[in-house]
Amino acid sequence: MLYWTAIKNPLRICVNYIVICLCRILPSLSLKRWFLRRIGAKIGYNVSFGLESTIDVFFPELVEIGDNTIIGYRTTILTHEFLIDELRVGEVKIGKNVMIGANCTILPGVTIGDNALISAHSLVNKDIPENTFVGGVPATIIKNIND
Repeated sequence: MLYWTAIKNPLRICVNYIVICLCRILPSLSLKRWFLRRIGAKIGYNVSFGLESTIDVFFPELVEIGDNTIIGYRTTILTHEFLIDELRVGEVKIGKNVMIGANCTILPGVTIGDNALISAHSLVNKDIPENTFVGGVPATIIKNIND
């Protein structure tokens, strides 16, 4: 059986948890970006995080968010999953000018292309092409934005 303490230093997890909890309630976007960069997340210029949105506590360094992206209220970005007999870890890359609606969940290993729009309450479990509008559980393409 794999224990989480074998994956990451527990003290590092505690620091990440405190920083991420603080970022969930901070009203200042610039402070949120500053704190998240300190724990290893790659956050672009002018990124906005809605209240209570959160990134992965175990592997924040695997999150990359492009410039001018908006992360909606209570959205969760995960970079790991503990399954019964395995640990799955994957980078999450979010492109530039992306808008993610409220209460979305982004699963590990997903790439979201530039200019994508993700509807509220969506579960993103696979890559999203650029210039698309997606939504649902799991998220599927609703339309191409260029159309």
